[in-house]
Amino acid sequence: MRPTIEWADQKVILIDQRKLPWEEVTVECRDYGRVAEAIEKMIIRGAPAIGVAAAFGVALGVLKIKDRKDLEGRFARVYRRLERTRPTARNLFWALERMKRTFESAKGLGLSGLKERLVREALDIENEDVETNRKIGAWGKTLIKNGDKILTHCNAGELATAGYGTALGVVRAAFAEGKKIQVYADETRPLLQGARLTCWELDKAGIPVVLITDNMAGWLMAKGEISLVITGADRIARNGDTANKIGTYSVAILAREHRIPFYVAAPFNTIDLSLSAGSQIPIEERAPEEVRKIRGRWVTLPKVKVRNPAFDVTPAKYITGIITEKGIAKPPYGKSLK
Repeated sequence: MRPTIEWADQKVILIDQRKLPWEEVTVECRDYGRVAEAIEKMIIRGAPAIGVAAAFGVALGVLKIKDRKDLEGRFARVYRRLERTRPTARNLFWALERMKRTFESAKGLGLSGLKERLVREALDIENEDVETNRKIGAWGKTLIKNGDKILTHCNAGELATAGYGTALGVVRAAFAEGKKIQVYADETRPLLQGARLTCWELDKAGIPVVLITDNMAGWLMAKGEISLVITGADRIARNGDTANKIGTYSVAILAREHRIPFYVAAPFNTIDLSLSAGSQIPIEERAPEEVRKIRGRWVTLPKVKVRNPAFDVTPAKYITGIITEKGIAKPPYGKSLK
C-alpha cells in the first residue's frame, strides 16, 4: 500500500482514511491550514500519524513566509492552529514542540536556511517513526506464540503511523517470523476504524483477520478464542494509565476477568511524563453526527441527544505490559517507564 503520509514538491499527500476501504484516494495539502483541517476531519488519524502530519504542517507554514518581518509571530500562528486540532494524542504536541525547538535553534540561519532545516526535521520525524515502529514490532513479537489469536481494537497499523504500525506492527513482526496467528478486529464504533481500516490493512498484508462487533469480545474470551489483546495508545500517563480509542477500557476489563494478557504498543513519545495519572488526560468529544449516522445515513432519531467521547482511559492495573521501542515496560509503570 502507498504511504499514509508523503512529502513531495512542497506539499503533504495523505491517504483519505474516511473513504477506505471503498475508495483509495489521496488529499493534497499545500498549506498548514489544510493540514490542520485534515487532522480535525480525520482524513488522517492515529496518534503517531497526526504527529508527523503536524510536523509537516509547521514546515509548510514557514515555507509560505516570504520575508522575516514578524517571523516569530507568524510561526506562533501556525503553531497555535495545529495545536488546536485534536487534544488527546500526545504525539501531536510532542512533534510540535520538537519543531518549535528546531525553529528556535535555526532562525539565525536566514529564511532559506530555516525553511530547509524545518523540512529536514519533519522528514526526520517521519523516518524515525517508521524505525521506531519496527523496533516496537521486534520487542512485541516475543510476546506472541504460534497459534495465538489476537484481539485488537481500533486501528494501530500503517494507517495510524508513518509506516509499519504499533499494535499491528507487533502482529506484522510475528507473522513475518512465520508464526501462525489469527487477528480478531473489533469494528470500533462509531467510525468503524477496525472494520474499515484494520481489516483492509491486514487483508493487504495477507494476515488472517476476523471482524467482530464491539460487543462480541467478552463472549469470544469466555469461549477461549482470544489468547491476548494488543492495542495502540494516544497518550500514556507516567503511572501507565492509557488513553486509547473509546471502548478500549471495556476490552481491558473483559481481558482481566478472563485472565487474558492485555498489552499496549506505543512509541515513547506517546508517554506524557508530565501527567501523574490518566484522569489528567484531556478527552476529545466529537460531533454527535458521527454517532447518529453511518456513512451519511441516519441510524437513529435525528434529534436524539448524543455523547461522543472519542477516547477512554484504561487504568494501569489492567495493562499487562507497555511495548515501546526501548523495551517492554511492566508494572509498576511509575518506575519502569521512568
